[in-house]
Amino acid sequence: MDLIGLLPDFGNLLYTIAAFVVALSIIVTVHEFGHYIVGRWSGIRSEVFSIGFGPRLFSRVDRHGTRWQVALLPLGGYVKFLGDANAASAKADEAEMAALSPEDRRHTMHGAPLWARAATVAAGPVFNFILALAIFTGVFLYSGTATDRPEVGSLFDLPGGSGAVMVGDRILAVEGMPTPDYEALDQAMRSLPPAPLFDYLVERAGQQITVPGPVLYPARLAGIGAGSAAMDAGLKAGDVLVRAEGKPIYGFVELQNAVGASGGQPMTLEIWRPGMAADETMTVTLTPRSTDLPLRDGGFETRFLMGANGNFFFAPQTRPTGLLEAAGDAVGEVRFIIVSSLSGLWNMITGAISSCNLRGPLGIAETSAAAASTGAGNFIWFIAVLSTAVGLLNLFPIPVLDGGHLVFHAWEAVTGKPPSDRVLNALMTVGLALILMLMAFGLSNDLFCP
Repeated sequence: MDLIGLLPDFGNLLYTIAAFVVALSIIVTVHEFGHYIVGRWSGIRSEVFSIGFGPRLFSRVDRHGTRWQVALLPLGGYVKFLGDANAASAKADEAEMAALSPEDRRHTMHGAPLWARAATVAAGPVFNFILALAIFTGVFLYSGTATDRPEVGSLFDLPGGSGAVMVGDRILAVEGMPTPDYEALDQAMRSLPPAPLFDYLVERAGQQITVPGPVLYPARLAGIGAGSAAMDAGLKAGDVLVRAEGKPIYGFVELQNAVGASGGQPMTLEIWRPGMAADETMTVTLTPRSTDLPLRDGGFETRFLMGANGNFFFAPQTRPTGLLEAAGDAVGEVRFIIVSSLSGLWNMITGAISSCNLRGPLGIAETSAAAASTGAGNFIWFIAVLSTAVGLLNLFPIPVLDGGHLVFHAWEAVTGKPPSDRVLNALMTVGLALILMLMAFGLSNDLFCP
């Protein structure tokens, strides 16, 4: 066995594990902190706040009597409240509960008023949504918002350059078609046939001049999807596709059409990478994948994709994004993730889309590593997406999940008493079995789905 040859794979494995652990630890810590802090505000005492499971590595006890600890196995975390029998918040036996004074019993998870218990349970998923909203808001604030009128903020590297378009130019028209805003610019360019250069009317230093420039959407890869066919083929953000199956490619739309028409068969692509000479290219083989693509208005569209996105040949001039504007965009992003996740689950159940869209821990780990490898920004964005998904999953009305506990609390609110311990234990067993089956199904998809 060639141990030296195994080192790269071993390094990739460690990177995948590290990225997954970091993402999971952040999300779980925020989730459990939601339970902890709302429980504390509601008068429920926390005995242990643990990041990870198993033997304790180090810990400290705060002034509230809570032991904060980091455990050996970094695969989640938990909060153990007063009166809990274990980390899963199972109720302590009756003898232990009876030994507590009425005041101490009030400070347990099981002796607190219904409103306090329900709020504490709901806080975990809510904090996951808050984390996602905070991240998305921060990203939108940092990125800024494109100005209303098309204006060149910076130019991207292209093999043929950007013609005579310069930074600071305000684009007034393309091939004689006025472009007062980005929507008009987009419509004008989409109406034109493919070509290497177009005439742009621009305003520069107070004068209007016509200059040659490239197609608005060049076949340049602005971003690579984590774990996508493009990533597997070795493509990188910034690569420009010059030819597909020997045919010249000028714009991203042509690239999309070529990939869509491939039928999933391997394609030979010639690419130019920044740093190469203008006439230099390299050849890669890419196999597009059939992908169920969520739509903004709900539903899915199945297409062959390479897993990359395009953009203008320039970065638009931006203005600062207002806090309320960024927060509104963040709410829209979280809403889209929730709607597309629920739609995807329903469409998998009905057979409208492939069940391979449901991934397990291996798939999530690979995606987290792929996101981290494309840059900190993509990894942070992935954490926000995953946090939203975790918050949504925990609200499902399945016993052992927060949503299941909320159903029990709703039952208590209606009937005036909680389900019996016997019924609770039976339902928790069923819920645990469902979760294990779901994890096993996701894991089998990780191993056997393309």
